[in-house]
Amino acid sequence: MPVSAPEQQLTLAQARSLQLAAQGLLTSTAKTATRLALRRCIERMQLLQIDTIQVVARSPYLVLFSRLGAYPAPWLDEALARGQLFEAWAHEACFVPQAQLALHRSHNRTTRRHWGLEMGRDLDPQQQLDVARLLEHVREKGPVRSSDFERTDGRSGGWWGWKDEKRWLEALFARGDLMVARRDRFQRVYDLAERVCPALLDMEMPDPGTVHADFVARAVQALGITQARWIHDYFRTKPRLRDTDLDGFVAQGVLVRVRVHGWDAPAYVHAANRLLLQRALRGALQPTHTTLLSPFDPLVWDRERVAVMFGFDYRIECYTPQPKRQYGYFVLPLLHDGALVGRVDAKAHRTERVFEAKALYLEPDFGPDEHFAACLAQALTQCARWHDTPRVTVTRCVPARFAPVLRRALTFFS
Repeated sequence: MPVSAPEQQLTLAQARSLQLAAQGLLTSTAKTATRLALRRCIERMQLLQIDTIQVVARSPYLVLFSRLGAYPAPWLDEALARGQLFEAWAHEACFVPQAQLALHRSHNRTTRRHWGLEMGRDLDPQQQLDVARLLEHVREKGPVRSSDFERTDGRSGGWWGWKDEKRWLEALFARGDLMVARRDRFQRVYDLAERVCPALLDMEMPDPGTVHADFVARAVQALGITQARWIHDYFRTKPRLRDTDLDGFVAQGVLVRVRVHGWDAPAYVHAANRLLLQRALRGALQPTHTTLLSPFDPLVWDRERVAVMFGFDYRIECYTPQPKRQYGYFVLPLLHDGALVGRVDAKAHRTERVFEAKALYLEPDFGPDEHFAACLAQALTQCARWHDTPRVTVTRCVPARFAPVLRRALTFFS
């Protein structure tokens, strides 16, 4: 029986740097952003989660800013309208590279149990007829938005207060009859799937086993390094994986099994990231990036993973009732030199052109210095200018003694 090669061991700092490098967050880019760079950024992450909250820039735009720096936000919408991206239910609602279309359609059709599909199945016979009529309307009249249909039930909108046409459009989207052709002021514009992507007519759908294996490999590649138990959450596949589930991937050379000092479970690196792994082991991946992250950034959306990888306890509180919030409504994790050192409760006051840090909370074990103040001031200023809210104000700091240090640093960039 052949003896397997000894597993390589990384320090936790090296593992963090490997994950940041794979996610495009190790260093700030020195290059001017391009449309191609935007698409490659999404390809590297494999998906880009969509959320509509706009206290600051909506999440998908902010995730890209954290990696690309200042770029024209309409580029993302243009990539969707040009068919370079498509929308799918993946981790949640996501923009996904066009090359993955068959994978997601197959998974959503055969395996995923999404509420949109369930909603479509649970419609009563009359509503099923209404859905069919709506689909025929799109076929004859062309693309539609839910706002094209007047509300007739006398109810208001809001979470789950959707009018019938919105529910039916979402059911048809989840079922695959419709796709999102483009976004109009961030509203979905729906059209027949075969009109949005004519290649669908000749596209072969991979079988569920192939799709699952592909998603496992893509998740590991996007994460850079991961434990088995964190893989399923990236594309929201089932079940949660165990190490034995990955033995075949390791035997085939798709994944490399490694060790991280202090972990009682092995970790995995995709073969495509083997050079990054070697650089991490040599200490050649040095994190120097300071930026604000979206709450829906793939680096932080798995609470267990970010706690183990970065020692950062993070919960998205925008869906938590206000009295139960600890830090604020839309709190942005703060990445600095390879560590998550705090969080910013931010708001872009667009009319006043002010970017307000309503509260800055630094981690208790982090000791801020002048270098950090300068890096944070620059990051806040760049983010504010990108929002077209160039004046930065800091209302509250924890610890309070850091507030005057940060405000002095901000005057340098104003």
